[in-house]
Amino acid sequence: MMAVVGITGHRALSPAVEKYTVARTRRLLSRYPSGDLVGVSCLAEGTDSMFADLVLSLGGQLVVVVPAGNYRDFLPPEHRPVYDRLCVAASRVGKPLAPEVDLEALMSASRALVDEVDELIAVWDGEPARGYAGTGDVVAYARSRNKTVHVVWPAGVTRD
Repeated sequence: MMAVVGITGHRALSPAVEKYTVARTRRLLSRYPSGDLVGVSCLAEGTDSMFADLVLSLGGQLVVVVPAGNYRDFLPPEHRPVYDRLCVAASRVGKPLAPEVDLEALMSASRALVDEVDELIAVWDGEPARGYAGTGDVVAYARSRNKTVHVVWPAGVTRD
C-alpha cells in the first residue's frame, strides 16, 4: 500500500536543527518500503528540498506542487539549481496553481499538498506562523483535515 507523505517546515534552520531534522525525517520515511513511498513537496529551500532529497535517496517517488507560474523566480537564486534538479527527478510536477506568487498562492499550494497526502511531516517549532501561510497555518489546516501530523523539532530549541 502506498504511503503518501507531505512536508511543511521552516525554510532557514541552524546547522544543529538541520542535522536533527534530517535524521528524524529519515527515520519517519524509512518506515515504508521504497516502492511504497511517495513524497509531496513544494521544493522551497530548506525543509522542503531536504525532504525531497531524502524521499529520492530512499527510492521513493517525488511529487511536486507548484504554487504559481513564477514560483521558481520567487525562490532565492542560489536555490534554483536545486529546485531544477529535484523537478527533473520528480515523477510528477503539477501545473502551477496560480499565475503569480503571493501569500494566498502559497497557502493554496500548502492546502493542495495536505489534501493529497496521508500524513504530514512538519519541521516546526510549535509557534504560531510568523505570517499568513507559515508552517503553523499549514499544520492547523492539516489537523482540521484529520491528517496525521509528525512534528519534528528538537526539544528546548527556539528558532532564530
